[in-house]
Amino acid sequence: MSGSPAIYAICAASMCGVLVRPWRTPEALWAVAGAGLLVLLGLVPWQEAAAAVGKGTDVYLFLVGMMLLSELARREGLFDYLAAICVRRANGSAHRLFLLVYTVGTVVTVFMSNDATAVVLTPAVLAVSRRARVSPLPYLLACAFIANAASFVLPISNPANLVIFGDRLPPLLQWFERFALPSVLSVVATYAVLRAMHRRELSESVATDVELPEFTRAAKLAGAGVLFTAGVLLVASAYGMSLGLPTLLAAATVCLAVLASQRESPWALARRVSWSVLPLVAGLFVLVEGLQRAGILARLTQLLRAAIAASETGTALGAGVAVAFACNLLNNLPAGLVAGLVVARADATPVVQSAVAIAVDLGPNLSVTGSLATILWLLAIRNEGENVSARQFLKVGAVAMPVALVLALLGLMLQRVL
Repeated sequence: MSGSPAIYAICAASMCGVLVRPWRTPEALWAVAGAGLLVLLGLVPWQEAAAAVGKGTDVYLFLVGMMLLSELARREGLFDYLAAICVRRANGSAHRLFLLVYTVGTVVTVFMSNDATAVVLTPAVLAVSRRARVSPLPYLLACAFIANAASFVLPISNPANLVIFGDRLPPLLQWFERFALPSVLSVVATYAVLRAMHRRELSESVATDVELPEFTRAAKLAGAGVLFTAGVLLVASAYGMSLGLPTLLAAATVCLAVLASQRESPWALARRVSWSVLPLVAGLFVLVEGLQRAGILARLTQLLRAAIAASETGTALGAGVAVAFACNLLNNLPAGLVAGLVVARADATPVVQSAVAIAVDLGPNLSVTGSLATILWLLAIRNEGENVSARQFLKVGAVAMPVALVLALLGLMLQRVL
């Protein structure tokens, strides 16, 4: 196609801007600018760009609901309380504290999505680790890595799952049939690698005189609201419903109930939400539409169909590894969008589709640029005066991600034959 080189150049420049954030500009600016340029140059007709944005409606609703609920839990001190409880229960043992933090991170990821773990739990863990007078690095990395490693336990654990499967999201029981064993292997393998690589820091003693924050009535209501929302989404998933609208309705109900109990306006809560995530995702949908018009999706679809015809198992393993590493070059949201469209158009078998989902969720554990959640995690700790370099992250990710990925993919193959 005549416009293909220009489309590739614009998409590449936009993605570089999203990942690098030159001059500390917002990620959304680059995605929206790239999408707008495609439309202005006539490379993507505005009608098709609008249709592409509309395809993400379920994702937007899910994100808004989860962001509101996460901000409510943060504001009411729910995560500060959980982090302090971990220190109290550790009884001076860094190994026990690490396990408790990892466990809390797993639960938050599973029921509130990986973004909640990365953005909301992480600052609480950092603050408590400082008060406990221990090196914060292992506990911060636990938050970052479990945010991706546990993000395919449930469909609601990662917005990328909605992107990959779209309207073909498996009902809850089918999801468990596919992902139960791979999820367990991913979570356990990641924990084992992180603990082994930080055995020196985890030999420290933990202070036991950490003050326990007050568990207020509002915090209790927020915690109950999280459980209520998770229950609603599990029911919706069990019946094969789209998750966006139930997420928003349940989260909005919880937020309004908690705020009403305190006689507060919802606007203060809404102002704290990172709304820029929505134009970022919308812009990415348009960029992917541009790649589709350039013909790359058609070529990838043909390659995937031919590979599946030759060997379904080999294709699942190969696609899983390839997509996992692609996520670290492109970020997992655009990689997931492309992979999801290719899988759908190729009518890929469930095992291939599941392998791609695992790769999009788990692959970003290689580098700090792998997923939006990890980028937000890095920004969250920098805002608190802490930093983890790309080299430090890669040193751990180069071991943790391949080990967990291989085991999860093998678990997927094993679960298929059980």
